[in-house]
Amino acid sequence: MSDDTIRLSKRMTELGLCSRREADEFIEQGLVKVDGVVVDVLGSRVRPEQRIELEARALNEQAERVTLLLHKPVGYVSGAAEMSGERPAWQLIKADTLSPSDRSGYTFLRKHQLHLAAAGRLDVDASGLLVLTQDGRVSRKLLSGDCEQEFLVWIDRPLDEAGLAALKAGVNSDGDRLTALRVSRQSDSQLCFVLREVQRRHIQRMCAAAGLQVKAVRRIRIGRVRLGDLQQGQWRYLLDSEKF
Repeated sequence: MSDDTIRLSKRMTELGLCSRREADEFIEQGLVKVDGVVVDVLGSRVRPEQRIELEARALNEQAERVTLLLHKPVGYVSGAAEMSGERPAWQLIKADTLSPSDRSGYTFLRKHQLHLAAAGRLDVDASGLLVLTQDGRVSRKLLSGDCEQEFLVWIDRPLDEAGLAALKAGVNSDGDRLTALRVSRQSDSQLCFVLREVQRRHIQRMCAAAGLQVKAVRRIRIGRVRLGDLQQGQWRYLLDSEKF
């Protein structure tokens, strides 16, 4: 007989209730019910049709988790530092770098600096919109590849129509196939790329294949959320009304 069950934590993630890490935490704390019964054993399995609910305390914990939008400058790594001398972007999250344009109504608290994860990569030599979040649901959505990402790219010389067509068709680089949803010319010195899944130095490698040198890259949009007038090195809270 085939086993149609699935790990409870995986099923919770599939349903969008939380991230896998949060699911394990909530299960261990006895904050998960399956068909009305608390399940607190890691590795428990459920059937797809079973009803899964989070207890009120888990929902309250999620409601208190913040998501921040940072205008990352060049020179900061988006995730944790892996080499000596690297500066992680989360170090910029301080009271004095909160943007004056923040309209969230939040009061900055020390706990808002803790357990922040970068939801998606932004190369160390690129600037622009970086999402830092304590909410696993946000991380999961942004890492799923479902959200468009828009970049402004400054190049060293004008690109002709043949070169633009080549970028639109996609390129091969170091064994990878690199593509963009859209590539458009903004001016002789600037292009706009819209990507869905972003690989390491994705844009720089695409441009190099077209004979271009990239002078600067700035991410200006993720999904429906834009960088706007957020200044380099400053950050703000994601508004309740903003959805990726």
